[in-house]
Amino acid sequence: MVMYEENFVLNSRGMKLFTCVWKPVKQEPKALLLLCHGYAMESSITMNTAATRLANAGFAVYGMDYEGHGKSEGLNGYISNFDDLVDDVSNHYSTICEREENKGKMRFLLGESMGGAVVLLLARKKPDFWDGAVLVAPMCKLADEIKPHPVVISILIKLAKFIPTWKIVPGNDIIDIAIKEPHIRNQVRENKYCYKGRPRLNTAYQLLLVSLDLEKNLDQVSIPFIVLHGEDDKVTDKSISKMLYEVASTSDKTFKLYPKMWHALLYGETSENSEIVFGDIINWLEDRATDSNRALESQLKHKHDGFLKPK
Repeated sequence: MVMYEENFVLNSRGMKLFTCVWKPVKQEPKALLLLCHGYAMESSITMNTAATRLANAGFAVYGMDYEGHGKSEGLNGYISNFDDLVDDVSNHYSTICEREENKGKMRFLLGESMGGAVVLLLARKKPDFWDGAVLVAPMCKLADEIKPHPVVISILIKLAKFIPTWKIVPGNDIIDIAIKEPHIRNQVRENKYCYKGRPRLNTAYQLLLVSLDLEKNLDQVSIPFIVLHGEDDKVTDKSISKMLYEVASTSDKTFKLYPKMWHALLYGETSENSEIVFGDIINWLEDRATDSNRALESQLKHKHDGFLKPK
């Protein structure tokens, strides 16, 4: 049994952002799991099956839609500044973690695709605040299949200064190459809260800047993580996930590469494949959430969060 609630919060720019939570009804949550959805996606519908599954496994799962995404305010599919987006997520999720009922609980981030990039930037911002991260096909580099030619990129970057919101970035239909199961592709196409237009100029520019930044700084990743990638992913680059695993400074790191799986591992695969992916995620989380030494370490680390908030 899972309890589901929705709400709105105001960000620092006065915009209403949609938030939601899935909680197990019959038990105290083992830990907190904070979701970061992908580009053009949203939390309450697309991520519902994944979140319900994780809540049934005993975790309190929190979601939110970024500015310009899902049920939140802002121009649909538009990211004016990625730092603002990360700040919104950091502010909201930090507030949730510091609520009385969540004091002493371990805090894990879960990010898919662009959400994986958000998670890595949250961890860079406050490395001691988070206890670990689940990175699902993270956007540390865009795959060549979806990246325009370098000449086109340089023209688009110049144009972005003048017409930032225009939808003229060329590229493949992401839904077709990200989601393996045709019936799920149709569900996403029918979901009015998912953005289906071409990427807006400045959005594409922001995603490019972030992926270049992350690719250069993989060695700085210091929080425990598991990174999962489909071998047939044509949206984000699996070789960079492998490199993240190899060079990240944390000693607690795991890499899973799934043969014949695509990009949308959390909701776009067959039920047999989903069982494998969620089995790995839940095992990884439970190993850390139920380890009493880690839990004690986490409590000591977070004891003064309310008083000494990291910048």
